[in-house]
Amino acid sequence: MNEPALGRMEVHAHRIREHVVEMCAGPEGGHLGGSLSAVEILVALFFHTMNLDPGDPEWRERDAFVLSKGHAAMALYAALAERNFIAPEEIATFCRPGSRLSTHVNVAVPGVEFATGSLGHGLALANGTAWAQRQSADEPARTYVLVGDGELQEGSVWEAAQVGRALDADNLVVVIDANEFQQTGAVREVSDGAPIAGRWAGFGWHTVEVDGHDLAALCAAFDEAARTKGPTAVVCRTQKAKGAGVLAGRAVSHFVRLDEAKLRRVRAGMRSSAPLAATTGEAGRA
Repeated sequence: MNEPALGRMEVHAHRIREHVVEMCAGPEGGHLGGSLSAVEILVALFFHTMNLDPGDPEWRERDAFVLSKGHAAMALYAALAERNFIAPEEIATFCRPGSRLSTHVNVAVPGVEFATGSLGHGLALANGTAWAQRQSADEPARTYVLVGDGELQEGSVWEAAQVGRALDADNLVVVIDANEFQQTGAVREVSDGAPIAGRWAGFGWHTVEVDGHDLAALCAAFDEAARTKGPTAVVCRTQKAKGAGVLAGRAVSHFVRLDEAKLRRVRAGMRSSAPLAATTGEAGRA
């Protein structure tokens, strides 16, 4: 990947974080931690890997994205705004009366394939989507599904993993946002599922493990998945609430409403770590 493309993606990631933080400052608050941990994953998928047409969200040949960890809806809405599926101004309506931007993903939003929120079901949906894609084209589109590491405690995930391998689904990729926390605490303290990569390999999936905030590594992993026979699991090591200052890497970031004081502190920290192009206006929206 060339440096200008990587720089543009870094700007998109920064803007998505800004959108998420703004949504958490609204009257309802939001799932800050699990949204911010997934930002680079979404940027790599929506700005490098997936074949999409914002002008025609229902395009039959599109790649599909399933957000199994549906509580990270804010990150997906923000990515869709950056990718021109929805207007950036709509972000300000998050959880307001009459808004289609609900706490968990809403299929009324262009670019959202399934309404999710109850954990453990996304991979089964992705299995069906990937299978349908293979029935309708000689070179089928691809399906990507994002799950959380806490979500792996759901037995239905592993039933679906077995089916995905049985289908020999070359066009199916599961992406695990391994931020080490779930709602009630650290994953290892609630129900340790380590080693994550070893478990997916044991189910017969080609498995790659990467730094989930390294855009170049993520893009390379998704490129590798496209060349691989059978389904691929990409295990992404991430930090909960990445970029949110004192809230980063803490269970308390799971659901947050940022008051004015907290919002100022988070914004200040984000400005100090912003890519140069984001502060100079050198990169426009895609």
